Amino acid sequence: MSHVPMAALLPLVVVAVGFVGFCWYDLSRARVRYLPRWVWAIICLVSIPVGGIVYLVVGREPGSDRG
Repeated sequence: MSHVPMAALLPLVVVAVGFVGFCWYDLSRARVRYLPRWVWAIICLVSIPVGGIVYLVVGREPGSDRG
């Protein structure tokens, strides 16, 4: 097995944390459907990135713009 240097994984970790942060920020401002906000927050955190993608596609109410 080859060892992957930690510096090579750092960009992936930064993108994953940024994506979860974006989903949580959006979750705090948008209207949600199907599940409570706290459940969506846990789903986004536990199953990176699939949980965030599912939230953005399914969990947000259509037209719940932040403006």
